[in-house]
Amino acid sequence: MSDISVLVAGAGLQGTAAVHFLLARAEVARVWVADPRADALDALQRRYASPKLRALPVDAADAAALAPAWEDPVTVVIGLAPPAVRLALARAAVARGVHYVDASYPLPEFTALGREAAAQGVALLPESGLDPGLDLVLSRVLLADLEQVRLWRVFGAGIPEPAAATPPLRYKISWTFAGVLSAYRRPARVVQHGHEVAIPPEELFTEAHCFRYAVPELGELEAYPNGDVTRYLTRLGLQGVCTAGRYSLRWPGHCALWRAWGQLGFLDTQPITVDGAAVSPARFLQALLEPQLRYARHERDIALVRVEVEGDLNGQPVRRAAQILDYRDLDTGLLAMQRTVGFTAAASALLLATGQIRDRGLLSPLEHVPPGPLFAALAPHGITPTWEGLAAG
Repeated sequence: MSDISVLVAGAGLQGTAAVHFLLARAEVARVWVADPRADALDALQRRYASPKLRALPVDAADAAALAPAWEDPVTVVIGLAPPAVRLALARAAVARGVHYVDASYPLPEFTALGREAAAQGVALLPESGLDPGLDLVLSRVLLADLEQVRLWRVFGAGIPEPAAATPPLRYKISWTFAGVLSAYRRPARVVQHGHEVAIPPEELFTEAHCFRYAVPELGELEAYPNGDVTRYLTRLGLQGVCTAGRYSLRWPGHCALWRAWGQLGFLDTQPITVDGAAVSPARFLQALLEPQLRYARHERDIALVRVEVEGDLNGQPVRRAAQILDYRDLDTGLLAMQRTVGFTAAASALLLATGQIRDRGLLSPLEHVPPGPLFAALAPHGITPTWEGLAAG
């Protein structure tokens, strides 16, 4: 198929990376980008002076406003936008018999929408970014032939390289800072000693749940729980797992700092009144810190996903690991987080558009994305996995 048309919702960091990836692909004829911010679209068009690129200065949640793209017609939609936009966009895509991809966890409404997608002969493929996304595809390979899984841990990181990890936070933004703060308020669930452990948001950064973890290329980092691993164990039918968890990694000192700020109420969303104005502490913190935590043009970020598993193969214990480590490309200016999220979403969309993913309905990279073709699409950009205890395949 050489006349693929793609609609990207969102001209932000990840949307820009998806556009960058798609415009370079010979099989892609047109890339529509929908965003209500005319200045963001103008910047994108100046950056990529390509006849393939079409701008739609509209809210992607308004299906009618996307008429030029639907009439093209688009083959697949990539939603790199807020949750409300993603849901409306996914519904509009399914109603028109168009595949839908995004890089976030599936929304609750996607379960029912997935049944509609299957009836329409199209797919909904969320979780197609870095974490979730590449971590799940790596896990698929590592877990594929194990007879019994005892340990499954996933680590993800979006951090500045050491030279850019300046005090006092040693952290900079490669995602939306609102999204970061929202994740800091999200409960988690892990498995320890064979038992599920629910971790409320106020305990994410406590000493009971944070630990030091060494990455060979980076040294010692701090890990804290990120999301619910048990939903994936249930999906895979894994039983008897002793240790499992999904964790984010930061430079040391992060957990103690955010534990203190959380205890002081800086992550609260309930507004307080200050000099007659109502403002939430979290919104204040975002407004105060976000401008100070941007990467300078010469600074690089690091995007990392690492998966570890232990189990039995042919009755013998085995340990395996896989990792993807990426740095900002200073030539293009694209951050590592942009590359690993936006490129992955775009590559996954093309796997659907070209028929390399044939399943329909609500899909997951853990079960439905073929690792070989995905990694082959990312390899020209230097995004490649390394394997321990398992040959690449």
